Amino acid sequence: MKNDEIFVKLRSVKKSDCIFLYDLLKERDPRANISHKKMPSFAQHVKFVMSKPYSKWYIIETFKNAVGSIYLTKDNEIGIFIKKDLHGKGIASLAINLLMKKHPRFRYLANVNPKNKKSIQFFKNQKFHLIQHTYELEK
Repeated sequence: MKNDEIFVKLRSVKKSDCIFLYDLLKERDPRANISHKKMPSFAQHVKFVMSKPYSKWYIIETFKNAVGSIYLTKDNEIGIFIKKDLHGKGIASLAINLLMKKHPRFRYLANVNPKNKKSIQFFKNQKFHLIQHTYELEK
């Protein structure tokens, strides 16, 4: 499938998307994740979604099918995840371009775990460049 054969639409996340978003979260490789250390319960997940944690949060759709999610934080950080079986189809590139067109900013950031080689390459392909490595100490 080529980019010009895909129709991508962004629609705002709503409560009825919680199951889809939870299933999407379960697809993530926990070793490459930076947003959470362990899988939350469904109740914790629903509470998180309903807290409206991002400035903008969308379900990515192709032909009315939910295929992923994308968000923009108040600090202009982009987060995106596409269903694993649809990786490499150009959906993420189209979704990011649509998000940036809908919400123009001077700059955008993407926090990526250094172990997540696919995401690093994806953002490099989108013309993002490395600006820092961040370290954390938990007590």
